[in-house]
Amino acid sequence: MMPTVTTAAARRRLSQTSPLVLQSEIRSMTVECARVGGVNLAQGVCDTDLPQLVAEGAIQAIRQGHNTYTRMDGIAALRQAIAAKLEALNGIRADPEREILVASGATGALYAAVLALLDPGDEVVLFEPFYGYHWNVMHSLRAVPVAVPLDAPAWHLDVARLRAAITPRTRAILLNSPSNPCGKVFTRAEMEAIAELAIEHDLFVITDEIYEHFLYDGRRHISMATLPGMFPRTITISGLSKTFSITGWRVGYLAASSEWLPTIGYFHDMVYICAPGPLQYGVAVGLAGLPASYYSELASEYQQKRDQLCAALSDAGLTPSVPAGAYYVLADASRIPGQGAAQKARALLAATGVAAVAGSAFFASGGGDGLLRFCFGKTPEALGRACAALRNY
Repeated sequence: MMPTVTTAAARRRLSQTSPLVLQSEIRSMTVECARVGGVNLAQGVCDTDLPQLVAEGAIQAIRQGHNTYTRMDGIAALRQAIAAKLEALNGIRADPEREILVASGATGALYAAVLALLDPGDEVVLFEPFYGYHWNVMHSLRAVPVAVPLDAPAWHLDVARLRAAITPRTRAILLNSPSNPCGKVFTRAEMEAIAELAIEHDLFVITDEIYEHFLYDGRRHISMATLPGMFPRTITISGLSKTFSITGWRVGYLAASSEWLPTIGYFHDMVYICAPGPLQYGVAVGLAGLPASYYSELASEYQQKRDQLCAALSDAGLTPSVPAGAYYVLADASRIPGQGAAQKARALLAATGVAAVAGSAFFASGGGDGLLRFCFGKTPEALGRACAALRNY
């Protein structure tokens, strides 16, 4: 007997999770910006030039025929370079054969880690304002994100508020430092308080450290895995997308105890197979060959860009929250017309040709409607045009 139309239609439907995961407002504003030919300060594409050493390393790898699948956890040269970098710059000692995974971007590393470590219904604490992809990865894999607000404008952590958010269903804390979107750099005291709670409640701490080299005003990056007792429970995620201006290459990495790393690798293999082979070689050459001055000069360059954008926003009456790290600024958008931040972002784009992202994209329901996020990871020419347009607003 043929099935009825009603039965067939009832079975052909979107998943119950799909309404929880919507198009990123970052992507939406990028499309709108391209449509009007504006300056895109919405998406963190980092359109500056990549180091030639990195580019030539990838080109040479292609010419040498390194165009097939790599080992599940990445090529040996890159895993070894990551291990050397982690020890020298982060203070993390990780075995390149058993405790490092080359991933399809930091987002791919996070996705694989959540698949491997969390069950549907497990709660994960995130600090608000949070990166929307972190929030949506949890929803898409049936974990439950729980927002713990940071106190504006300096985005201080209230440890009592964090403690109150931990329940019997909490399995992990997700820490992004330096933070997208607010540029928060967690202090050692804050990190130690988070570590203490993680140990007390036997939680994982998943860290996103992709902006670790973008630090301003003398601040220093602290990796959670270096604190006493934290390496066995910390999943350290980072990558070179921002540092080398290769956001389209999708080469990230993850470091974790050998107790967890193999299973995370299996899930990464299932979803992504591997990060692009020849691009892994290019990144390995960059990590091994670029001097320490490259990273200090990067921070100096981006601090100047931060100051340039914050000055323009202040002149435009869009008071910025000056970031301590990363390359984003949250600014007060109350003087821009519109009901809610999404309308304000579109109004600003129409008036100036400068695209920003609604602050509401980084808060749980009801937050961030008076804020816009601006990215200063741009070429000097593009940032200069944007700042001039903002000053004329």
